[in-house]
Amino acid sequence: MHTTDGVWLSITDYSTYKKVSISTIRRHIKTNILKHKEEDGKYYIYVASVDRVKLKEEEELLRIKLELELYKSQIRELRDENSGLRMLVDLYENKPSNNFTTTEPPELPEFI
Repeated sequence: MHTTDGVWLSITDYSTYKKVSISTIRRHIKTNILKHKEEDGKYYIYVASVDRVKLKEEEELLRIKLELELYKSQIRELRDENSGLRMLVDLYENKPSNNFTTTEPPELPEFI
């Protein structure tokens, strides 16, 4: 589906790429606003090579943003886990945590 200086995108792909509704694209095809072709009952819209480069850059940017969000989520989880492990180490080593001034456990009330 490639030509030497551009690419042919399906209506769905073009809709995602240009952020335009499918009905608008079909209207533009009907009125010959978009360069298009029909193969096996499906329409394809031509995207020049300059636009194709932008498309690849947008896909790469989206991939990087998603990867960044994944890493941020993993960092939050690791920080929470690390905090919990530090608290356990402090308890096992009988060290006072930031909330307590002594290493002795608090006295329990007596029940009558």
